[in-house]
Amino acid sequence: MTKQPVAVLCFSGGMDSTTLAALYVDKGYRLGLLSFDYGQRHGPREIAAARDVAEYYEADHVVLDLSAIGDLMVGSALTDPEVEVPDGHYAEESMRITVVPNRNAIMANIAIGIASSNGADVVALGIHAGDHAVYPDCRPEFVKALRQCATHALKGFHTPALETPFINISKTKIAGLASTLGAPLHLSWSCYKGGLLHCGTCGTCTERKEAFKDAGLTDPTEYAV
Repeated sequence: MTKQPVAVLCFSGGMDSTTLAALYVDKGYRLGLLSFDYGQRHGPREIAAARDVAEYYEADHVVLDLSAIGDLMVGSALTDPEVEVPDGHYAEESMRITVVPNRNAIMANIAIGIASSNGADVVALGIHAGDHAVYPDCRPEFVKALRQCATHALKGFHTPALETPFINISKTKIAGLASTLGAPLHLSWSCYKGGLLHCGTCGTCTERKEAFKDAGLTDPTEYAV
């Protein structure tokens, strides 16, 4: 009997990572979902969504507490309560305030270490082309460097493949893929403000709305605005 391959996902419970989970389930992988509490203001809503999606897929799910690190990440709208989350589109300069320095590098390296020690086949990240303009650790050159880092850091040990299947596609295409795969996007959470409903105006909400509209799909999200 062929052993089922395992994919470890950095998993926020957002639109991208939920579609990523659906993709690897469709490919026949068993999922190991890693969510991170790094003190993000929308953390409770994000992590609750991640738990709901993990339950939907009957996937292993662990929430890692990095809140002590987040407390030291001052100046970002996601981790610093003194900085307001900006409204608008990700293409705008104002979105730079949502950068948490080195966030993806920190999370991805943790995932790679866990995947190595557990013999997982793949570590997957849901970063996509729309992230490139604002987030340095969502760009192809970062992923290339991360692969090189893992190769050297794990030399002589099991090294999982690092995959970023959405890195060159738009959020609109992710929405279309989610529809094809039957991903439970109604369970996902994107909003950086972390209220009872998606705010409808922050960068992630704006991008989410746009993706469903441009893909010609019904948006299952309830927005405050």
